[in-house]
Amino acid sequence: MAELLEKDRLFIGGEWVAPQGGEVIEVVSPHTEKVFGRVPHASRADVDRAVAAARKAFDEGPWPRMPLAERLAVITRIKDGLAARAEELARLISSENGSPISFSLMAQGFGPVMIWDTYLQVARDHAFQERRDGVLGPILVRREPAGVVAAVVPWNVPQFTAAAKLAPALAAGCTAVLKPSPEAPLDSYLLAEVVAEAGLPEGVLSILPADREVSEYLVGHPGVDKVSFTGSVAAGKRIMEVAARNLTRVTLELGGKSAAVLLPDADLDAAVTTLMGASYMNNGQACVAQTRVLVPASRYEEIAERMVAAVGELTVGDPLDDATKIGPLVAQRQQKRSLDYIRLGQEEGAKVLTGGGVPSSQPTGWYVEPTLLGGVDNRMRVAREEIFGPVVGLIPYADEAEALRIANDSEYGLSGSVWTADVRKGIEFASRVRTGTISVNTFSLDFRGPFGGFKNSGLGREFGPEGLAAYLEDKTVNLPQGWTDSE
Repeated sequence: MAELLEKDRLFIGGEWVAPQGGEVIEVVSPHTEKVFGRVPHASRADVDRAVAAARKAFDEGPWPRMPLAERLAVITRIKDGLAARAEELARLISSENGSPISFSLMAQGFGPVMIWDTYLQVARDHAFQERRDGVLGPILVRREPAGVVAAVVPWNVPQFTAAAKLAPALAAGCTAVLKPSPEAPLDSYLLAEVVAEAGLPEGVLSILPADREVSEYLVGHPGVDKVSFTGSVAAGKRIMEVAARNLTRVTLELGGKSAAVLLPDADLDAAVTTLMGASYMNNGQACVAQTRVLVPASRYEEIAERMVAAVGELTVGDPLDDATKIGPLVAQRQQKRSLDYIRLGQEEGAKVLTGGGVPSSQPTGWYVEPTLLGGVDNRMRVAREEIFGPVVGLIPYADEAEALRIANDSEYGLSGSVWTADVRKGIEFASRVRTGTISVNTFSLDFRGPFGGFKNSGLGREFGPEGLAAYLEDKTVNLPQGWTDSE
């Protein structure tokens, strides 16, 4: 994008208002290293104003009291508005974070639309109230909106994660304050435009780009009832600590170090082809990336050769070029992080099979070559710590029992995959892996199923009815014996 994209207002309670402070966020292209956008940096005073608007809209406004069909009609207009601008959204996010447009068109553009659309059906099917026969008399179990939601989203898939939080929150009848990352705030302005056109009532949604300090103030705000966060483990633990002061409910979708387990009878053509996308997606900037590839020692050389050849075919370049498969990392600090881990892996005894440095073809930009490390031991830091870059490790195992032990020997448990000629065997193996989602002979994320992590990968679930339930509170209404609906 050649033109400078400048915004001077914040979207608070459905209105474009002047920020309370004078700070700005400069958005730097990871490809050109030049500033291409500026937005206001929200202050604590802006948070107070946004939370007050959300609080009033929830306590006094029509949104939580509106019939479900009417709420879903507004959400349908939001979904349709995003669909009409999906390609624009994808290109904008690729410009912000370096996501290759070949990946971005689906994950950054149409992926969020699919999430909004899925929650429309999930909400229609949900039992917001049910009658039960209690021990002492009939009871009604009601699922009511949790209240004011603070939704804090990362820079890697900003609208995807925003949709995963806002769609169920709004469908439940909650009001919300969305806090985008300072690395990728511009796409949130497009969302605000769509929301305004959709006719969302006053106060229901505010959007405040800001840094960690303001984010912490938001999640600790006494006017917030529920926090939903996607990001690092360290940040998630801090958010949980701050939210605990008010006993604020939290959903945390955190990091991963997922294992792709190739069993001895795996179809290598299918596995290696799929793992190029599953392991290097979004330049490795994905919490679900399959960054530990476990392979039988008896087939190690064969698999390593196939993987090296496949990685070598991943085109590195301008994220807005249709041919690009690996773009730049979002910031110079992320480039340095990946390069530091590659060096550390070598010091620990791993071998760079391909990649390992900065591509000579890119004189500017925060690029790292897609890298495959061989001979990785699961005790190495490169096998235990989330790198969040295009760095994948091959880990040999002796037998299936050792493969399972290695897969589970991690502080994380977010995603994973199993590859075998026997699907039933794959399902059985998958059932023993301590992870929130796992695929057999494929790699996918289905919005109808719950998504989240075991262990340090987080708390709670997004997507499916479980994701909607995260924004609802259960209430029991006890009724007198003998009461019937006919009275």
